[in-house]
Amino acid sequence: MKSTLVPGLEHEFRFCVTDAQTVPALFPEADEFQVMPTVFATGFMVGLFEWTCIQALKPHLDWPDEQTVGTHVDVSHVAATPNGFAVTVKVKLVEVDRRRLVFEIEAHDDVDLISRGRHERFVINKAAFDLKLKEKNTKAGN
Repeated sequence: MKSTLVPGLEHEFRFCVTDAQTVPALFPEADEFQVMPTVFATGFMVGLFEWTCIQALKPHLDWPDEQTVGTHVDVSHVAATPNGFAVTVKVKLVEVDRRRLVFEIEAHDDVDLISRGRHERFVINKAAFDLKLKEKNTKAGN
């Protein structure tokens, strides 16, 4: 981690929702999802939050040797966003506790506030993380 990784960092990212990010696309094998509204899925919204946080952090890490993984998500999803709308995500790093990072998050579509909350990430060493995954796979017989 670089010395520039400090609370107060902010980043904004705008993304246009397509059919690929709607509820029916979340789990195509789930019949229940196939009959639900074609709106921005909460699962993809969380992914967009993670992507935005990674963009904010990347210049402040020894990328790609250092990366971050999501460890906690506490967000609302208060308005539906139709296909074709753009979603703007704003993140602010509010806490740095060694390798634990906490963000405040807010997202708007072209009309409404769609989400607000907090997201926690943890800085990892990619090689060490991959080694642990390999060991876990071996332990499971994979």
